[in-house]
Amino acid sequence: MPRILNLLRIFSAPGRALAAVAILSIHSPAFAQAPRNGKAVYDAHCVECHGPAGRGDGPGASLLIPRPRDFTAARYKIRSTASGSLPADDDLMQSVRQGLFGTAMPGWAGLLPDSEIRSVVEYLKTMSSQFSSSQPKPIVAGPSVPSSPASIDRGRSVYDKMQCGKCHGTDGRGAGAVAREFQDDWNRPLRATDLTEPWTFHGGATARDVYLRFRTGMAGTPMPSFDGIATDGDMWDLANYVVSLGRKPIWSMTAAEIQEHYARQQAEARADPVRRGEYLVNSFGCALCHSTYEGARIKPETRLAGGTLMRIEAYGDFVTGNLTSDKETGLGAWTDEEIKRTITKGILRDGTRLLPFPMDWASFSTMTPDDLDAIVKYLRTVPPVRNKIPPPKWKPLPTYLWAKFRMLILGQDLPIAYFAATPGESR
Repeated sequence: MPRILNLLRIFSAPGRALAAVAILSIHSPAFAQAPRNGKAVYDAHCVECHGPAGRGDGPGASLLIPRPRDFTAARYKIRSTASGSLPADDDLMQSVRQGLFGTAMPGWAGLLPDSEIRSVVEYLKTMSSQFSSSQPKPIVAGPSVPSSPASIDRGRSVYDKMQCGKCHGTDGRGAGAVAREFQDDWNRPLRATDLTEPWTFHGGATARDVYLRFRTGMAGTPMPSFDGIATDGDMWDLANYVVSLGRKPIWSMTAAEIQEHYARQQAEARADPVRRGEYLVNSFGCALCHSTYEGARIKPETRLAGGTLMRIEAYGDFVTGNLTSDKETGLGAWTDEEIKRTITKGILRDGTRLLPFPMDWASFSTMTPDDLDAIVKYLRTVPPVRNKIPPPKWKPLPTYLWAKFRMLILGQDLPIAYFAATPGESR
């Protein structure tokens, strides 16, 4: 305390009062920050992705694959409860603490106190009336089966018997899969999980985590519950087999193993360029601009059909192009080289030059010929959607020069505005 008093003598009288409050607030429990309620936690950390009403339509939602959970639907994939049942509070707490691997949902343990995690879970439950009218139905897990060569061998037989390879492939990576494209209950695209990459398993990669996915299913997705179809022992053996498929991650590989891994990936991409092209188009987020929106959601019928108007203050109005295979308004009549030139040099079929933003053709110019070929081959498979796109509308020269002056001399950030459109509408 004498040291504090000596410090206070440095300040003027009003300053001493403020400094005393600041110092005492550090040392006195009475001034400790009170735990925030669930809504305050949600508004501070969750609303950006999940939206103000919890519908999974926050400002960042359209950038994320998979999309954020719609809390109002009360359909949760990661649970320890029966198929069709609500999750238990501990399930929701664990998802918030640990995050969901393979998604943009981070783990909040260590960043938020447990009291705030619990309070935000209670708040999430208020977003659906089902939590007040129904109760979770916990499953009773059977005795675990330790992993062993015998259990893994039995699990391989269960994998074949349950026809898991139809979606996940005979090798867990999609080889020989019959079904490759899936949709969730909200008509959003899904891909079967690569079972050799356990770090992408949303609910965790232990045998118990995998067993629970078999027991409970993953609500809202084509992944069913095996409860009543397979015995409890079969599901434990199957879980042990799936865990055994996990490959070594890149960060644990030697240089030679990394070379071999990427060489294998390149060979697979050449063998199935359409699938590689689809992966690249999804990874680059092409649909985020080359589609139109209803609120924060892409209208399914407009995916890759273009039509979003981008108003760039210094330059003009630009409408995103139609990338579907429509011959009149899309890429159907373009040559492969014309498509590649647009992607890598920003030159349209009629010779119009694109800005290097928001269409980042300068970055795409570094793509390999194989990847460019793959993108073109995939775009050829996109069903045609008629959506006539108008040419760019440039700002008059005085307006352009004034905007450039504001940016370069006054240091102002000029906005880019986005406007959704309707398929088939011309401007």
